[in-house]
Amino acid sequence: MAYEGFFGSLLWMLLFIYILLWPQMQYRGLQAARMRLLRRLSEKRGSTVVTMIHRQEKIGLFGIPFYKFISIEDSEEVLRAIRSAPKDKPIDLIIHTPGGLVLAATQIAKALHDHPAETRVIVPHYAMSGGTLIALAADKIIMDPHAVLGPVDPQLDKYPAPSIVKAVERKGVDKVDDETLILADVAEKAIAQVRDFIYNLLKDRYGDEKGRELARTLTEGRWTHDYPITYEHALELGLPVSTDVPTEVYSLMDLYRQPIKQRETIEFVPYAGRGKSP
Repeated sequence: MAYEGFFGSLLWMLLFIYILLWPQMQYRGLQAARMRLLRRLSEKRGSTVVTMIHRQEKIGLFGIPFYKFISIEDSEEVLRAIRSAPKDKPIDLIIHTPGGLVLAATQIAKALHDHPAETRVIVPHYAMSGGTLIALAADKIIMDPHAVLGPVDPQLDKYPAPSIVKAVERKGVDKVDDETLILADVAEKAIAQVRDFIYNLLKDRYGDEKGRELARTLTEGRWTHDYPITYEHALELGLPVSTDVPTEVYSLMDLYRQPIKQRETIEFVPYAGRGKSP
């Protein structure tokens, strides 16, 4: 009986250790698979490949979800990667992000713009707001045919800066409180700062007039902040876009699929043809 009790306790202990360590082991396995794909892509394209992929991931004992946006930590890591890249070799930056801090996005964009060799931003699904700001700094933007970019108008206190300015203009400065006036002043400055930054990114490639036009179009609040700028629309705007996304990028994105789901809502079976198993 004593042996049975000992082995029972041992089994429970091993089960507890397994439950404790399995999420970390799974995560490290995913990291190793990602690195193999990145090395293969780097060799294929002769470039330094950098990723900035923001997805919901579950890590830890209870699978706690982490929601990611462009942060100062991201800019530190990407800048380190760009600094370490050979100056005579291209950089491929894979972006999947809803946006984030303007400061962090501008740091990354400036570093990408200043790289001496060709720079390419690859967008497999979406690169909104700050992600678009970074994409504008690249020599080429490689998008999936159904991927989207977005406007880069600054957001203040959960409201678009252009809308704050417009609201004060419509109502009149004598009919709004001091706090709103201060917010409108900050909004005007934020728009001007982002617009000037974009113009400086684009003027060498597009010329003065076209650079200013693009900077104004993307920051003036013409659309809602989540407006999807499709591949076709990006072409109309004159952005250097193409759709030749490497197949390895899609495989890489599969390795970031760790959403917390109550139930599976989307499933599919690839078509294999009559008489064949998928």
